Amino acid sequence: MQSIDIAMALTFLVLASTVVLYAVEKYAIELVALGSVAAFVVIFTLFPVETGSGRVTTDDFLIGFANPALITVICLLIIGQGMFQTDALEPTAKYIVKWTRGRSALAILPVLVVVALLSAFLNNTPVVVMFLPILSAVAATLGRSAARVLMPLSFMAILGGMTTLIGSSTNLLVANYAAQHSDLRLSFFSFTPIGLMIAAVGAVYVLGPMPRLLKARKTMAEEIQGSSGKQFIAQIAIGYGHPLVGVESVSGMFPALKDMTVRLVQRGEQPILPPFENLVLQPGDTVIVAATRNALANALARRQPIMDPGADGQADTTESQVAQAGSSMTLAEVVVAPASRLMGRTLPQSGFYPETGCVVMGIQRRSRMPRMAMNDIRLEAGDVLLVAGNDDRIGRLRGNRDVLLLDWSTAEVPRKVYAPRALAIFAAVVGFAATGLVPIVTCAIAGTFAMVALGCLNVRQALRAVDSRIFMLVGASLAGAVALETTGGANLIASGLVEGLAGQSPAVLLSALFFIVMVLTNFLSNNAAAVLFTPIALNMANQLGLPPEAFIVCLIIAANCSFATPIGYQTNLIVMGPGHYRFSDFLRAGVPLALILWLTFSLVAPWYYGL
Repeated sequence: MQSIDIAMALTFLVLASTVVLYAVEKYAIELVALGSVAAFVVIFTLFPVETGSGRVTTDDFLIGFANPALITVICLLIIGQGMFQTDALEPTAKYIVKWTRGRSALAILPVLVVVALLSAFLNNTPVVVMFLPILSAVAATLGRSAARVLMPLSFMAILGGMTTLIGSSTNLLVANYAAQHSDLRLSFFSFTPIGLMIAAVGAVYVLGPMPRLLKARKTMAEEIQGSSGKQFIAQIAIGYGHPLVGVESVSGMFPALKDMTVRLVQRGEQPILPPFENLVLQPGDTVIVAATRNALANALARRQPIMDPGADGQADTTESQVAQAGSSMTLAEVVVAPASRLMGRTLPQSGFYPETGCVVMGIQRRSRMPRMAMNDIRLEAGDVLLVAGNDDRIGRLRGNRDVLLLDWSTAEVPRKVYAPRALAIFAAVVGFAATGLVPIVTCAIAGTFAMVALGCLNVRQALRAVDSRIFMLVGASLAGAVALETTGGANLIASGLVEGLAGQSPAVLLSALFFIVMVLTNFLSNNAAAVLFTPIALNMANQLGLPPEAFIVCLIIAANCSFATPIGYQTNLIVMGPGHYRFSDFLRAGVPLALILWLTFSLVAPWYYGL
């Protein structure tokens, strides 16, 4: 067996320490990842390692940060942000929820099963990219946390990918190597029966108990906003050409305002109170409504907005439209401060817009909900104002002494008018990537440029979609793979397996091979683990005088068991940011799945292959 030198021993120490620190989460993932890269650079500087292509240098450890897989993941996150900013898939999500009558199991489980089926015939990554925003939107519509559905999305795609020859690149890589170095020729469905058995057992876990192991983590803003159903008083000024002109009340309500409670319609000097019988809205009316923040945001974000920040007398319409077109509109909540100059004044009297450039969209008063036009309400200390403006103007409210900005409440209004563009870009990226006509990294980069260039999101929003944890995790994990391979540590593990299990039964050898590859594939790339062990698997079959198919299929399925870490597979990285997952979440939910598949294979494979 190969001896262990200082560089190899220190590599094992750094890798083990890194995994432990990731798991305990005492330090930021970015800091731990950077520390591991720094450690490898220092180790290989003090203890140089020579390979067939020359000495291992610092460049070899940093090249992972420019890896095409990493660039692809980052670009796909930005494309997903473009879908989110435009609410492009909200209608699809609502249709799924309506079709399933709001039952979460019926809405989510069939989608995950479809993901597994598609992943058997398409690249896993575009399948996950395609369904991630849909499942996120469905979860939001159902009021469920995205954390409970996005990791299952990634895992179901991986399970589906292990059932056919083209299910993942790893399958093809192993099959091609085996064909070149043995008489084994795997066909499209050669290992589908055993793959389906194992994937089915895994799917029962993923669709059943696994979501309960995942914590419904959200950002603080999401938690506060999600738990708040507070109502704001707002007003809708109806002018010529307004979408509500000609709308008639039905059973005392207005169907076009189903998410709002109409409290008063002001027609000239005449206030019209509910119930509204056969009332037809006309130009010049002002509709006073009580609505949640989400309802008001949706009214602003519609392709034909029913609320115009410039139509309530606080700002002129031209400036408002320029603000909307030039930069995205941001909503925030501010509290009228004690001793504020706004106290006792109405909005037109306060001069709030001329001073701040922000338009008040609604007023919320905890003590009572006054039945009068919003512009007639005299402000009091403690009133909450829902204000709209561009990001810079909202930011300047932090220095305003008359109001207190609630930072957590700041959120941008979706650009629904750009939803068709975002959908077209998304469909093009997924279509070209799935067919293999264009490399997925090329599709992702082009799609990212199109999202920004066509206005679906701005540069600041795109940069905000880049998850620093993912960037550092991938770069550091690839640096670790370089260290493990160049020092011979990976070969040491492989040869140790062969020597340590000499004389054991084929069933034990298969089980041990599966376990070792399953562990390594979560820290190396699955392709690296597969390439490393394919010759070992063929050698084990030859030594035992058995057909190599059982050992090659063992390697294929084990290399696909990338469930225990976010760096194990690209789809895990894609869902990590949107699901607000931590490293420990993958350990908690993924390790049991990996062990279940290992035990299932250990029991089924000897029977299936007659060993």
